[in-house]
Amino acid sequence: MYAAVDLGSNSFRLHIGEPIAGQIHLVRTARDPIRLAAGLGPDNVLGLEAQATAVRTLRDFSAILRQYRLEAVRVVATNTLRVARNAEAVLPRLEEAIGYPIEIISGEEEGRLIYMGVARALGGRREQRLVIDIGGGSTELIAGFGDEIHLVESFSTGTHPQSAAYFRGGRISADAFQTSVNAARARFEDLAGQYRNHGWEAAYGSSGTIRAINEVIARNGIGDGTMSYASLLALRDRLVKLGHVDAFDLMGVKRDRVIVMVGGLSILIGVMQELGVKSMTAINAGLRLGVLSDLELRANRQDRRDLAIQDCMRRFGVDAGRAARTANIARKLFDRLAPQDDAVAHHLVRGAMLHEVGLSVSHTGAHKHAAYIVEHADLPGFTSREQRTMSCIVLGQKGNLRKVREALGAPDLAKAVLALRLAAAFMHARVDGDVDAIKVRMKGKIEIETPKGWLGQHPTVADWFEKESAAWGDVGVAFQVTQG
Repeated sequence: MYAAVDLGSNSFRLHIGEPIAGQIHLVRTARDPIRLAAGLGPDNVLGLEAQATAVRTLRDFSAILRQYRLEAVRVVATNTLRVARNAEAVLPRLEEAIGYPIEIISGEEEGRLIYMGVARALGGRREQRLVIDIGGGSTELIAGFGDEIHLVESFSTGTHPQSAAYFRGGRISADAFQTSVNAARARFEDLAGQYRNHGWEAAYGSSGTIRAINEVIARNGIGDGTMSYASLLALRDRLVKLGHVDAFDLMGVKRDRVIVMVGGLSILIGVMQELGVKSMTAINAGLRLGVLSDLELRANRQDRRDLAIQDCMRRFGVDAGRAARTANIARKLFDRLAPQDDAVAHHLVRGAMLHEVGLSVSHTGAHKHAAYIVEHADLPGFTSREQRTMSCIVLGQKGNLRKVREALGAPDLAKAVLALRLAAAFMHARVDGDVDAIKVRMKGKIEIETPKGWLGQHPTVADWFEKESAAWGDVGVAFQVTQG
């Protein structure tokens, strides 16, 4: 069984699922509508009260998780923690409460996971589709065919900012609604043409807000009773006539979610107008099912992150042979350094595959360009934290080590940097086959032992070792080379 925890801007949600016969069957779900986005101040700092509420919810979720034997748990955070200026300071409290690392995922990665969840629920149906997800702080539009994702974009508009800006105090007027729709359309207009050109046979709405809109329309017979554009306009007119969220008298949504639905409806109407969507289907699948599906893929050694590395290499014209040789040497050396965390080994190998990506920008300072690309490129499956770790290793591949001094305080990261620096040197010196004979240790100081005569056979390596000794000495680490 796997567990997915979604720290959304409107609600925190938990799904525990078990793969059976190609489907993921939900064993347990939990939800707490904590309205995290409302805890952001004008300066985008998450307030103490919102933090405390989040901690309480995550402690409750942790108690649920402990009741099950789980193969893997993944906790993802979306827009509110993406934009919160104090997110790095808040994360340790939240991680302690839930008992697992929290990944703040990009909007694009959120969109990809949403699409994966929808595709999984549809059972591999081969169709051209559009998926719309309107969350508390952002809206994702994803277009694809079957399981394949062709377009994914995240837009910084969601139910909370839309409701707060245009429906203050719960008041609903025709002018406010139209202004809100126009503001939403402005967010989508630049890329709307790409989605229209892609086309779709079916459109799906995956978020809780869209499902709530669908429920209200269906249960109250509004418009034609389906999620058509005409029905959405009929619901809008009904809300405007009521004039205030407190006057809401329709079945299908809890009273405290009415204001969320109003903001989401204005965004959905804006999307449908801008893209020309005539109707859609609300589907009970999205981010959490996507996370569960991704965990299952990783367990079956089908990691999207490896595909992302290969795609990035092709995009920037990386020499695959050189990259593979470097990664292979780096992994061998890293294993000899007796690391404690195998996750760092994966970051090292993937970073090594991209260590020369900066050559596509300039040979001068290529390692710095590579580090920037690795940190900021859109790499499906990776979290920003993972990309920063790989970027740090890549940045440390050559030159002075002062630029990564802070990272060297983590023993396994220091070993990864050393492994990549040596691997790059050995790859340049073409000594791939002779690396097995080298011993390397890093405990307080770096000790390298080569067989007798080895340096004579590879004279350029001696020059590399001299440079390494100076670089490591500059950050207070002794670098010693002996011959056995």
